[in-house]
This record gives sequence, C-alpha cells and structure tokens, in this order.
Amino acid sequence: MPSSDPFPIPDDALEEKFIASSGPGGQNVNKVATAVQLRCDVFKLGLAPYAYARLRELAGSRMTGDGEIVITARTHRTQDMNREEARARLAELIAKAHIRQARRVKTKPSRSAKAKRVDTKKGRGAVKATRAKPQLD
Repeated sequence: MPSSDPFPIPDDALEEKFIASSGPGGQNVNKVATAVQLRCDVFKLGLAPYAYARLRELAGSRMTGDGEIVITARTHRTQDMNREEARARLAELIAKAHIRQARRVKTKPSRSAKAKRVDTKKGRGAVKATRAKPQLD
C-alpha cells in the first residue's frame, strides 16, 4: 500500500484468494484464476468505535458475522490489476468510515412562523370556500 494512505492497513489483517473469473480474457479465463477475493479482518485494524460502526454500515452485506470484509475484484484480466483494485476499494471504504458525519441540530419553527402558516392556511381555505356552490335553504 502507498504510504500516502491516511490509514495504513496491516498485511496480517488481509487474506487474498484467487478464484476463477468471468468476463474478458477469452479462453484464458477458463485456465487462470485471475479474480481476487480480498478478506480483511476488521478487528486487526484497530479502528475507533465511531469508525467501526460507520464501516459496518457502509460495508453492508460485504461484512461477515465474524467481522471480515469480503471484496471481490474481477474486472481486469490480470491478478495484479484485480489485487490493486480490491485493495483500493478497501482503502476507500475505510477512508469513508473515518469521515465523521455532521451532527444534526434540532430546530423548531418560531411562534410567529407557526402563526403565519396557520393564517395562510385559513386564507387558502376562505378562497376555496367561495368556490363552493351556494346552499339553498
């Protein structure tokens, strides 16, 4: 991994497995296992609690019950390119998990805003009431 990454991923947390791939490559795909399945043990990353919770949310079904993230890359024809793509996707996912969400500040409308809204509703109701057919009593 390049040292420019904000969060280094230790090699002992990663496990790579090469599997047969579909897609481009002609007869080569029948002979060579070019797709990579990258497994990352999240507990070995030493993430902060907020980052771990966000990572679980972002990973979704890619995270197993044992705390592993499974990423499969198979778009390229070579193992090296697929390996780089899988590692880049994992690094991007972890980087997104470290971005803290802005806290929402609860607000409520002022008393004058509520009164203005009610007055506007009454005005619209009065306009619509004048469109009604007159009652013959």
